[in-house]
Amino acid sequence: MQKKWLTVWLAGLLALLFWSSVKIARADEAVVRATLSNGLRVIIVRNSLAPVVSTSVNYLSGSVETPPGFPGTAHAMEHMMFRGSPGLSAEQLANIGNVMGGNFNANTRESLTQYLFTVPAEDLDVALRIEAIRMQAVLESADGWQQERGAIEQEVAQDLSNPSYILYSKIRSAMFAGTPYAYDALGTRPSFEKTTAAALKKFHDTWYAPNNAILVVVGDVDPQATLTEIKSLFGTLKAKKLPARPAIELQAPKAVSFTVDTDRPNGTQLIAMRVPGLDSPDFPALEVLSDVLSNHRFDLYGLVPQGKALDAEFLLDPLPKAGIAYANVAFLAGEDPKVTETAVRAILAKVVKDGVPPELVEAAKIQERSAAQFQKNSIGELASIWSDAVALYGLNSPEEDLQRIEKVTVDDVNRVARKYLDLDHAVSAVMLPRGSGKPVASSATGFGGKESISLGEAKPTPLPKWAETALHRVNVPPSTLHPVVSVLPNGLTLIVQTEDVSDTISLYGHIRNRPETQEPAGREGVNTVLDELFSYGSEKLDRVAFERALDAIGARERAGLDFGVQTLAEHFDGGVALLADNELHPALPQPAMTIIQGQVAQGVEARSHSPGFLTQRSLRQAMFPKDDPSLRIPTAETVRSLTLDQIKEYYRYAFRPDLTTIVVIGKVTAAQARSTVEKYFGSWSATGPKPPTELPSAPPNRPSVIAVPDDSRVQDVVVLAQNLALTRTDPDYYALSLGNALLGGGFYSTRLSIDLRKNAGLVYSVGSVLQAGRTRGAYLIEYACDPGNVSKAADLAIREIKAMQTGPATADELVRIKAMLIRQIPLGESSVDEIAHGLVERADFGLPLDEPTRAARRYVELGAGEVQAAFAKWMRPDDMVRVTQGPPPQ
Repeated sequence: MQKKWLTVWLAGLLALLFWSSVKIARADEAVVRATLSNGLRVIIVRNSLAPVVSTSVNYLSGSVETPPGFPGTAHAMEHMMFRGSPGLSAEQLANIGNVMGGNFNANTRESLTQYLFTVPAEDLDVALRIEAIRMQAVLESADGWQQERGAIEQEVAQDLSNPSYILYSKIRSAMFAGTPYAYDALGTRPSFEKTTAAALKKFHDTWYAPNNAILVVVGDVDPQATLTEIKSLFGTLKAKKLPARPAIELQAPKAVSFTVDTDRPNGTQLIAMRVPGLDSPDFPALEVLSDVLSNHRFDLYGLVPQGKALDAEFLLDPLPKAGIAYANVAFLAGEDPKVTETAVRAILAKVVKDGVPPELVEAAKIQERSAAQFQKNSIGELASIWSDAVALYGLNSPEEDLQRIEKVTVDDVNRVARKYLDLDHAVSAVMLPRGSGKPVASSATGFGGKESISLGEAKPTPLPKWAETALHRVNVPPSTLHPVVSVLPNGLTLIVQTEDVSDTISLYGHIRNRPETQEPAGREGVNTVLDELFSYGSEKLDRVAFERALDAIGARERAGLDFGVQTLAEHFDGGVALLADNELHPALPQPAMTIIQGQVAQGVEARSHSPGFLTQRSLRQAMFPKDDPSLRIPTAETVRSLTLDQIKEYYRYAFRPDLTTIVVIGKVTAAQARSTVEKYFGSWSATGPKPPTELPSAPPNRPSVIAVPDDSRVQDVVVLAQNLALTRTDPDYYALSLGNALLGGGFYSTRLSIDLRKNAGLVYSVGSVLQAGRTRGAYLIEYACDPGNVSKAADLAIREIKAMQTGPATADELVRIKAMLIRQIPLGESSVDEIAHGLVERADFGLPLDEPTRAARRYVELGAGEVQAAFAKWMRPDDMVRVTQGPPPQ
């Protein structure tokens, strides 16, 4: 008895010591906070939208803490965390992540490195075990780093091929010269060449510590039980003595101007100013200022309806000790960016002199209040928002940021505008469109290069015991969705899904359409012009009045073929009223139509020289016959010939309730939703026959190799593709889909990723997509790589497709891919957006609304022979088209 009492007493004492280091705090039953004795801070937020949980391990170190001369060390460490730890190999980690649904990733920033999982709630313990193992140690593997370096250098090349990245890098360099902020977390190839596995392990040993981390868990969990699990897994990890962090000693900003070429059809003008960081008491007022300057009623966006810009916004990019605020304005190719710059400077100077409109400050606060509710509609997004709030912003919760914003006054906003909109020391940066040349057809008959790389083998990998049983479950989980379907008398299909995780209601609408088959000959582009006109309000409310009405209730709205509104529950009726007014009675003003018509015509002309457009068009031309509707495109001439009467005629022709599906999801009953939707959309009617919305079947394409020059890229984007006669309802669809997931539709553990990325280091990422519509389909493989790796990677990809045709998948592969696809069912229900878009898509295809569950049952039934037979029947690897965009491939 005495020993038993002693054991209980010691256990209680240990528990007391464990929890007493700082605190356990609960603001309410849905949020639990604790700090373990080793310094690990834990935040658990319950959200019952779906049986899903997101974890985010936030290490409070990033590129700022890297050794001098090695700016990419933190980023490289992030990569090596996927190369294994003692007790968990890279292969095991990849397989576990894939089986849990494939939704895992990481990112590195200046003062933060995050490791992210979104998994079914039943797999939370597996995700937590992985993070505890990785926090403790990382493998010091020279071979592993050698392989990973090839992949990370491909990532560097990929970003250096992005003009936006180059532009922003130059802005940072100018703004933060002489500080660690002058470079982002990406790193450089020369520094990676000098980096060693030992140096990376040292970085882990220094900064990856429980007392330098915050663990955020969000989802359908029992917070107290989850906290107990975290204690068990992380509580024994030891705290570390952290080194001093590098100081950020800012120099006085200097005015700088530069230009970067872009392969895009339109240009961009940025005017950037340095502002205080997240630790400044002025930051909340800067947040409100940014919202005000981006408001569509403000003068900056006012450049768009005047025809002086294609788009305009004002953005904040905050860092802990400093940040960048910038006006971002898109303009047409051929226009003088100096004119755009002068206009933007005049607008900002007026703000400095006269202040901002007080009503826009109030509008910003209303929108922020709504956003605080909207963020609860996604488990993954909510985890990200909580992580940034506590790990980056240094707050206790996202709500604390809203509380700070609520206290901001108009005088505060005007004060920070005068102080920080320093145009005399601003950086002016321009992305200028430059076409790179026409596509070049190659006479090559195949993809193979001179060098041969042995095909990597996707060997079965035994999983740790703690993962084996859990991850070999292939039981189909019940869906948490119970949508109610009805059809209005006018033919409109209404689907309602009740959810109560937030005080919001969202409406998503879709009108089945296909401009390629619907636009009359000679009027190509009418759909594009019409779509742009919806932003000009309704017959009752002009553009500014309509935006004011939305701001008054904190709603987000969009009209067009894909339309919708998001509101707080109390404003649902008003939000739907505004949406219906815009959707059913658009203003379509002639002055706006004249401006948009000119912009679209110029944009179409500029697009015809854009490498991105030429790549997509070359791909379609190689896959489909010359008379295929998908090859119909607007020209400057067809756009300029349009009249407003023709725009209105097309609107009446294409916008019909009997082609429309509306999904309402949120804090609403089916009866309430139907009453509101019928009230505002019930009088909508259609006349005449329905327009054609189906593409014709297409003959099998022939092989071809096409290179689209793009001087702005240092790396090639590569697409391998073939057309398919497969439709979405074909019995073979699920066998092909299962095989595609095994080949390249998952993450690190797919055959393509193992061969092209992990084993050969030829690419940073590679993926495959199976497309199937109502009349035809396509199969695509996409990757990015150095020019010298294009043919090698393509050759490996083609050989893998052939391997799928000539041999069955292993039993282990099938079990894991099936487990992954089954787990993607709840993951696909973990946000309101995903739920709504899934319901709309299934309704549009005429599929059962519970199709994911039916698909999962079919996946369980499928055998290796059926997958092999489907690939042998449908895939034509020797007919694959290859299109590259970038430098000449080798």
